[in-house]
Amino acid sequence: MLLVVTDADGIILWRAGAAAVRRHADDLGFTEGADWAETKVGTNAIGTALAEAAPVELLAGEHFEQGQHPWYCSASPVHDPRTGELLGIIDVSGPALTLHPAICALVETGCRLAEAEIWRSHQQRLDALRQTAEPLLAGNQGPALVVDDHGWVAHGSGVAAGKRIAAPRPGQAIAVPGLGACLPERLAGGWLVRPAERGRTLRLDLELSATPLLRVRAGETGWRRTITRRHAEILTLLHTAGPAGLTAEALSRSLFGDAEHIVTVRAEVSRLRKLLGAIVTTRPYRLAEGLELTVHYGG
Repeated sequence: MLLVVTDADGIILWRAGAAAVRRHADDLGFTEGADWAETKVGTNAIGTALAEAAPVELLAGEHFEQGQHPWYCSASPVHDPRTGELLGIIDVSGPALTLHPAICALVETGCRLAEAEIWRSHQQRLDALRQTAEPLLAGNQGPALVVDDHGWVAHGSGVAAGKRIAAPRPGQAIAVPGLGACLPERLAGGWLVRPAERGRTLRLDLELSATPLLRVRAGETGWRRTITRRHAEILTLLHTAGPAGLTAEALSRSLFGDAEHIVTVRAEVSRLRKLLGAIVTTRPYRLAEGLELTVHYGG
């Protein structure tokens, strides 16, 4: 058999196996650097696993290219457990007559082990970040979080913010549940996130135009970003609702006229939070504390 690893585009990065099988693979162009996406070689386990983001096993004539008919291929995608991003494919291939029922399970197990190693390394980096920040945290009197560049929480003091917040950016104010308006401070390998000085408010200006624009300011610091009309509509509805907020069902009625689109509402709010940070809190949906939103109705 032949063990193959590809990247997220289907480019073969590495392979290992018996010399005879490697020679047959060479004749097919199944070598390092080759592109095995469906758009290049038609239906094959690697390309189809990428397209479906799911395990795929193909035998003999199930391959599109006739030269691959003497082969079996079992492929499974590897995902980043932190983000869900598809990173690549692990594939085992060989002569069709040597296919064993356990190979598919073997490939999927290899993927789970790879993902577990990525997560273990992630936890080690969070541990190292926490140790780096310990001297600074020792002198900190108020609530604070230490997070990595992607917003994963390495340490929390005086606040329960969950496992992750919005990814900090230099000079950009963010809203964090339980902390309100915050200005992240750079650390080696991450960020210290704590409330801005007392009384500071995160101000949002939403311009409702053909391309909605959101401006965010905390004192003299701020940023601006275009958002979708749907996201602008959600922010406007939550602004109107005030501190009481809206349930997913109520948002569905306001956006779609019925309560049958709750899953869509939750997906839209999730995308909004991923784009803008925890400006919207949940249960029920409402604007986070420490925010002032002004809606400007334009053309």
